[in-house]
Amino acid sequence: MIIIKLKETMISKNFNIGTLAEKAGMHRNGISKILNGKNSGIEYETLNKLCIALNCGVNDIIEFVKDEENN
Repeated sequence: MIIIKLKETMISKNFNIGTLAEKAGMHRNGISKILNGKNSGIEYETLNKLCIALNCGVNDIIEFVKDEENN
């Protein structure tokens, strides 16, 4: 399971969706979908754009957690 930590990182770095979209070269709609958990298959390139724009590592925007049912 992937837990999205993007919102917390955006807040800590004083970014809003518009600013992040502009800096990452992405659409606001795409970032909103990620924040709302509607994008279960986030591509590497998207993660890369977000990390570069936020000057952070991938662990700052997502967290991988073992599913209880899959142990």
